[in-house]
Amino acid sequence: MEHFLKAKSVRLRSHHRKYLLADDDGDHVSQDRNGTLKNAKWTVELDQDYDNVIRLKSCFGRYLTASEDPQYLGVTGQKVIQTIDKKLDSSVVWEPVLEGGKVRLKTRYGNYLRANGGVPPWRNSVTHDIPHRHHNWILWDVEVVEVKVVSPPKKDEDEDESGGVDLSSSSFRLTSEPIVAQGSDHNAKNEGRMIYYKLVDDDGNVVDAEGSFLFKGNNVEDLTQNLEEETELENIIVCSINPLNGKLYPLRLALPPNNTTMNVVVVPATSKVAKEL
Repeated sequence: MEHFLKAKSVRLRSHHRKYLLADDDGDHVSQDRNGTLKNAKWTVELDQDYDNVIRLKSCFGRYLTASEDPQYLGVTGQKVIQTIDKKLDSSVVWEPVLEGGKVRLKTRYGNYLRANGGVPPWRNSVTHDIPHRHHNWILWDVEVVEVKVVSPPKKDEDEDESGGVDLSSSSFRLTSEPIVAQGSDHNAKNEGRMIYYKLVDDDGNVVDAEGSFLFKGNNVEDLTQNLEEETELENIIVCSINPLNGKLYPLRLALPPNNTTMNVVVVPATSKVAKEL
């Protein structure tokens, strides 16, 4: 809770290094790597009746809301949306739960705000539920954008002016780390390499849908584990495409040096094409 007590506005960054965004339609929310967008800033409101809950208001004046509607039929996870809630009921309140240096945001249902990965339509979506896997998907970094300014107590007329507090600035801008504009390779150079991946269907055809993430590991085993988390698949084979004949071949050796950006193809071990590798 201490992350929000003195915050006037914040940004929330997910495990996928993407920011919680209020979509321009004023209804939906999503994730994006560009934290400099105005849509990534959420105003913090404290509940006067409770000490441990907050409300988050988007740049459109709408509240982050845990709805009762399913995100997709037949799968777990309920929609997180923006709403204008005149009564400010319990669907717009979130309970921050500290875990290490990160925060989980708990709903009235006992669910948690979850940033989803994987391939479309899951990629970049935001839901609330209790995950059975990928527990780190409900962890968020809180970046304080503006701090609340508390006026100092009034001084007596005969008090020395030199003892005052300078509050000439209406707000302070604090972030846990510098924000890098979208398209910059600053993060990749300093913290890892970008991985762009595609999937294949059972017949070995590469699906158009593509995902990406920042990879900090050093070997094929680490990369395989990260891709299983991103795609929510198990027992995968990480492949590259031979530029000479267009065929897939598994990655067996060391990764390219100098954090070079990689394009890979994820092959489920249960697919027909996996038997040919």
